[in-house]
Amino acid sequence: MVSIRGYISTNFTKSFMTIFLPFFFIIALIYLVKISALTAQIQISFGELLQLFSYSVPDIIFYTLPLSFIAALANTLLRLSTDNELIALYALGMNAGKILRGIWLIALLFSLLLLTISFLAMPMSKQLYKSFKDEKKAEAKLNIIPGKLGQKFGDFYVYVKEKEENGLFHNLVIYNRTDITNEQFFAAKKGKMNKKNGQTSLLLMDGFGYTYSKDHLQQAEYKTLEAFDTAKKQRFHFEDIIAYWKKASTDRHIMHRLFFFFYVSLIPLLALYLVAAFAMINPRYQSNHAFTVIFGTTLLLYLTASSLEKWGNPMLLAAAIVLTLSAGYLLFQRRVARYF
Repeated sequence: MVSIRGYISTNFTKSFMTIFLPFFFIIALIYLVKISALTAQIQISFGELLQLFSYSVPDIIFYTLPLSFIAALANTLLRLSTDNELIALYALGMNAGKILRGIWLIALLFSLLLLTISFLAMPMSKQLYKSFKDEKKAEAKLNIIPGKLGQKFGDFYVYVKEKEENGLFHNLVIYNRTDITNEQFFAAKKGKMNKKNGQTSLLLMDGFGYTYSKDHLQQAEYKTLEAFDTAKKQRFHFEDIIAYWKKASTDRHIMHRLFFFFYVSLIPLLALYLVAAFAMINPRYQSNHAFTVIFGTTLLLYLTASSLEKWGNPMLLAAAIVLTLSAGYLLFQRRVARYF
């Protein structure tokens, strides 16, 4: 019995890896293109690009693994059927239910992996992704480009004519208009960006400035003048897993995502009997419809998951799981188990 389970598991593993790896790389490429599009907003290095991609790996695995499992299961059972290997096992006294139990443990492990990814890894990776992106966008706002108009530093508009590789600015101007009657204008021959204790400032050297109000116009000449970035920064707040999912009680969007994640995570178990009902065939009397089995099962399960994401509640989730399992088991008993 152990050797038969091992044989079926080996065949399933080979089929799964053949399907999963192409799916993974195709979807990974889509995510890389999406991440690369961020370079239009922020400047990131190749290492930071890989770091961002690593935050997307849990999502990629979560969305490719269930489909790969269904396709691998259908291909494995159909190939064993068309090669008459299942018929040989039936002749040796094995029934269809016992043969399928060898894959049941694999399906359980896949579902546990998907539950771990969806409820633990994905919330953390999404927060890390958002935190990284917000940090880079904040840095981009402080990255002053020579010759470009309309750049802001805190409440000031900044123009720089030249910039050296060491970060020293030449011939720069800053302007601030607090209201319709108060304006500030400062020019300097040199300047540089300073950052100390998390506070960023722009140090101007050798310049002059004007402040204008309704009744006064003042002029000043200075050796050094420091303008601080006073814009309010919203620090990203990380939530632990328990706090994140607790919000499902008040946030309908998170609650519906929870239903979606839970149902999709159970797809390996839910699809087991459903796929086997159409994939364990007698090749002499039944045709091989691998594509139909894979497409039909995937469409049914993901339509159910999408419906739960839009209109789900705990009762509908429980009903969907029970109905899917029951339908798969009854079809398996009617189409396969009663004959083999």
